[in-house]
Amino acid sequence: MSIFGNIMSSIFGHGAKAQPMPGGAGAAPTSTPASKPGAAPASAPAGNPAVAPSQGPVDVEAVLTKLASQNKEKLDWRKSIVDLMKLLNLDSSLAARKELAHELNYTGDTNDSATMNVWLHKQVMIKLAENGGKVPEQLKH
Repeated sequence: MSIFGNIMSSIFGHGAKAQPMPGGAGAAPTSTPASKPGAAPASAPAGNPAVAPSQGPVDVEAVLTKLASQNKEKLDWRKSIVDLMKLLNLDSSLAARKELAHELNYTGDTNDSATMNVWLHKQVMIKLAENGGKVPEQLKH
């Protein structure tokens, strides 16, 4: 699965735990590292029925706020792509973020990690909203 697919699956899976999806599709593990060699190609995750919410949009902010409240580390997931990935127990290394940038068609310099990270966070929130997540406007800017 792509890194963005792992992000989406982790968030939507937490949002759908009360309402399991038919066929067990919502039972994907959420702590699998995202940057395995030979992982699924970076295809567009849109329309992936395994992570599409079944009972309306998943409240992304509520899911992440709940996860953050249960995490002993103080993570600024609202602003930091690194902290967002850590909160979801995903690989947040520079290599993983560069791979995510490639998946999301980042055209900037991936060696400028600060600029790339800001762009990644914004794009992840936009893509979550495009794929059925309820994301507050301030998180998409």
